[in-house]
Amino acid sequence: MRRRDFIKAIAGSVSAWPLAARGQQIEQIRRIGVLLPWAADDQQAQANDAAFLQGMEALGWVVGRNLQIDYRRAEGRLNRLPDLAAELVASRVDVIVAVTAVAVSAASKATMTIPIVQAGGGDPVISSHVAESLARPRNVTGVTNQSEDLSGKLLELLLKIVPTASRIAVLYVPDAPVTMPQLSQIQNSARALQVTLDLVAAPQPDAPDSALDALAPANAAGIVVLSGTQLTVQLRRIVTFAARLRLPAIYPYRYFVDAGGLMSYGVNRVDSSRQAARFVDRILKGARPADLPIEQPTKFELVINLKTAKTLGLTIPQSLMVTADEVIE
Repeated sequence: MRRRDFIKAIAGSVSAWPLAARGQQIEQIRRIGVLLPWAADDQQAQANDAAFLQGMEALGWVVGRNLQIDYRRAEGRLNRLPDLAAELVASRVDVIVAVTAVAVSAASKATMTIPIVQAGGGDPVISSHVAESLARPRNVTGVTNQSEDLSGKLLELLLKIVPTASRIAVLYVPDAPVTMPQLSQIQNSARALQVTLDLVAAPQPDAPDSALDALAPANAAGIVVLSGTQLTVQLRRIVTFAARLRLPAIYPYRYFVDAGGLMSYGVNRVDSSRQAARFVDRILKGARPADLPIEQPTKFELVINLKTAKTLGLTIPQSLMVTADEVIE
């Protein structure tokens, strides 16, 4: 190549650099804080984390390219949630994703300005009172796991397995945001079904196993476990204790059935985490949380563990088998 041609080639390359640089500009990285009650190795946490990431990636948000996610995990110690929420607020994240009602409550007390997206949990209007209405929330929006008659439906389904039962134990979390609406619903259903309920307060996660002894009130024919983070963080020992009592139990989430529980009826929490990504996406693109109505669940899944049923000597009615979304054998 002649010297003149070489100089022209170099000059052309240099003049093209600004255009190339503009085409390869680094995208702005947005920061999300995720507040969870569980430990990183918890089955629920892993499933929810994966679903949320998949939902974000489907909308064009990729960690390391245009997204950073800061996790704060309470490791089952729910009293840590307020401090962890405060850490996220102090770090000035763009959005806080709060998983479960207690996490939402902690986050909403920590900030009234940073958008909060609820990824499952109790009704933020009725249960935790962090939104004015489902249609016009304040800085909290997202998806809830609760419907008006869910806990009553749990009782109805359990009675299909033990139709002659006159007494059922109900395990609930005292003072939890989701508790009062659930108790009201199941008590109304019990009156209509002419069943007596024995209300059993759930022990703290760090309480000894003997604290679960109250789960076996005299003559109880089964157990309904209501939703509440204090219960889900200790689901394995609750399932184990129910098996020791040889009592049929129904749970609000399939995690309990995966751990050996008999039956569950409720929303798919993995779907809730995936749906939360849609809200985060819209907020990061400029939408106000107050303009994004909170969504209630429209689909519930019934999961039955046939292996557990056989261990308990139970026959699952065909009417339940044909309506089940999944049967674990």
